Amino acid sequence: MTSHQQAPVPQSPSSAPASRQPPARRERRYEPGEERGDGRFPRGLALRLFVYVVAGHLLAGFLFLLFELGGGK
Repeated sequence: MTSHQQAPVPQSPSSAPASRQPPARRERRYEPGEERGDGRFPRGLALRLFVYVVAGHLLAGFLFLLFELGGGK
């Protein structure tokens, strides 16, 4: 063991009663950029991609409208 590691402190059953301990959770935390199961994109990436596609189409539609109105005879 190196100097920056500490050995775990053993706890006796009397020092931490089981009735006061919250139940252990087994849920998995996803790291940023990590795939969620089944090969799906990370949730943040999918949401950002959707927002960018919608915003890009709105901008393109607005520019198309400006060219149509400005190019009228």
